[in-house]
Amino acid sequence: MSEQSDTISERLQNAMDGLTRAERQLAYSLLENYPVSGLGSITAIAHNAKVSTPTVARMVQKLGFSGFPDFQAALRREIEARISDPISKYKSWAEQAPDEHILNRFTDAVISNIRQMLTHIDITSFEESCALLADPSRALYVVGGRITRSLADYLFLHMQVLRPNVTHIQSISNAWPHYLLDVNKDDVIVIFDVRRYENSTLKLAEMAAERGARIILLTDQWRSPVHSFADHVFCGRITVPSAWDSSVTLLLLLETMIAAVQERTWDSSRQRVEALEEMFDRTRFFRKFT
Repeated sequence: MSEQSDTISERLQNAMDGLTRAERQLAYSLLENYPVSGLGSITAIAHNAKVSTPTVARMVQKLGFSGFPDFQAALRREIEARISDPISKYKSWAEQAPDEHILNRFTDAVISNIRQMLTHIDITSFEESCALLADPSRALYVVGGRITRSLADYLFLHMQVLRPNVTHIQSISNAWPHYLLDVNKDDVIVIFDVRRYENSTLKLAEMAAERGARIILLTDQWRSPVHSFADHVFCGRITVPSAWDSSVTLLLLLETMIAAVQERTWDSSRQRVEALEEMFDRTRFFRKFT
C-alpha cells in the first residue's frame, strides 16, 4: 500500500455500510485503538472484538486484502510511514523520484491529497464543527504542535476577528496546563496534530476531555492518537515528494471552516471587522496609497 492509497482506517470507514453486524463490531474495535489494535494475532483480534476468527478473515477480504497476512503487512507499512522522520522520508522519495520537474510532481501530489481528503470528509461533522466554532457562548481554544502551530495561529487570528473569547494555547510551553484552569464543559478546543504526534498534545486532549470540552481534531490520514478523545476528526492527506509533509489539505479545510463561520456569524462579526479596521486606520497600521 503506497502513501497515496487509502489507509486501512479509511477503508474501514468507507466499507461500514456493506459490513455485517459482527463485521461492524470488529471494525469499531480496530478503529478504537488504531493502528495498534490490528497488530495482534487473528485470534487475539477476534477475541478483543468479541467476534469469531472467520469474521476477521472475511472482513479483511472485503477491505481488498488477499488475507490476514496481507492486511497486517499493509498495517505495518502504515505504522512505518507514521513514524518516519524527514531523512527517511526523503530517501523513500528519492529512490522512486519520477523524471518530471519537482513543480509538477509536487503539485500533482497535492491535488491528489485534496481529492482524497474531500472524498472522506463527513459533511454532517463539518457542519457541526463550524456551528461549534461560531457559537459565542462557548469559549474557543486553539492548539498546534511544533509544525502545526502555524496553522493554529492562522485559525486563532481569524477566529479572534470573527468572535470573542478565543485563546491560543501554547502547547510547546510547560505552561499549557494553566490554560486548562479556564476550560469549562462544552467549551471548544481545536487541536492540530500530525505524524510524529506530540505527547504533550495528547495529554492536553485527555485532560480537556475530562473537563467536558468539545474537541475538534485536524490530523493526517493515519489519525493522531488524539482522535480517541475528539468529537470531530478531519484527516488531511499530507504526503508529497519531499522530506517534509504538506499542510495544504489542512489549510484548505481550515480556510473553508473560517468562511463557513463567517457566514454563520456575519451579522455580529461584521461589527467586529469594522471596529478592527477603524483601529487600523487610527494607528496607521497599514500603508495606504490614496
